[in-house]
Amino acid sequence: MADQQDDLRALLIDSGEPTWERDNAKTREEVDRLDNVTLNIAVTGESGVGKSSFVNAIRGLKDTDEGAAPTGEVENSMVPTMYPHPTMPNVNLWDLPGIGSSMFKAETYMKDVKYQNYDFFIIVSALRFKDTDMMLANEIKKKKKDFYFVRTKTDRDVTQEERKGVREEATLQKIRNNCLDNLRTLGPPPVFLITSHNLERFDFQELVNTLERDLPDNKRDALVLSLPVYSKECLKQKYNTFKNAVWAVAITSGAIATAPVPGLSLACDVAMIVSFLTKCYYSFGLDDKTLERLSERVNKPILAMVRESSLVMAITDKSSLATKFAMRLGVAGVVESLCRFVPVVGSVAAAVLSFSTTQYVLLEEVEELYSVAKRVLEMAELN
Repeated sequence: MADQQDDLRALLIDSGEPTWERDNAKTREEVDRLDNVTLNIAVTGESGVGKSSFVNAIRGLKDTDEGAAPTGEVENSMVPTMYPHPTMPNVNLWDLPGIGSSMFKAETYMKDVKYQNYDFFIIVSALRFKDTDMMLANEIKKKKKDFYFVRTKTDRDVTQEERKGVREEATLQKIRNNCLDNLRTLGPPPVFLITSHNLERFDFQELVNTLERDLPDNKRDALVLSLPVYSKECLKQKYNTFKNAVWAVAITSGAIATAPVPGLSLACDVAMIVSFLTKCYYSFGLDDKTLERLSERVNKPILAMVRESSLVMAITDKSSLATKFAMRLGVAGVVESLCRFVPVVGSVAAAVLSFSTTQYVLLEEVEELYSVAKRVLEMAELN
């Protein structure tokens, strides 16, 4: 009995909570971050500055992909339009109508677009930030919402200036100075230079780092997991988020194992593992559609390489994945069932065994998916 109590105390120390009940409550909050926390991002600015392309890029889509926000120089968003993330449905990008248009006057813009529905605003410009952008920023500040300035189409400016013999660093500094000069009455706030067609260039990672710092924990995790994999740093952030969440799923597994219902623990463990690894698979960009787009872009057979992973192929076939883990967890399930017949300490032993088994399996499989995703980045030559 002492050994089992020691094991239970070790679990509580790992979680930082004083009691099993408090630990379970904390666990439910952690699991909820992966499943149910909604993040609503508003993308706004004048017409024709690249808002829709930015929305598509954040969702990991090209402008020509099915489900992409329509793009063009003419304003396409006549009403706030929600575009759910294609694989993380709890993350929504909102393409807002251009401020200052005939239907959306700057003076009433915040009310008209229902500002209270969004977690933060991205104010987009392509050439320079104008008076309407600054007016919008001031109105957002009054409503106690966060906003960030994004200067898009930076690659075009760099290319045009290179034709004149101007180096990229000089062009970027010129653009930054121009943006800061236009926004000087606001502080000036930081400005992030990006190109929606190649997120690994310029300041997109700095934008993400800033958002992570500013967002509450639950919203931050939703953001990190939804972003397309555009760099090794981005992938590492996703990996750490999933790795940190493993203990929460394992604790849930342990709590379920204490219930005296035959077969319940095994069925729930399999369902949780399948769900967790499927989220990881999509977040790491290992699904066929994402890899096909990447293969086309870099002209390399990346999809074929990924299909060499038995785990990736099992996730592609959901029934195969469930069978795989049902067989793997079966022996531990039998032992858990036997433990419950032991008076007093049996349920604790079952909880510890279920926790340990689920944690081990998830850490091992997340590591495997991370290894595959790193090989994808190396093959695509993305740093």
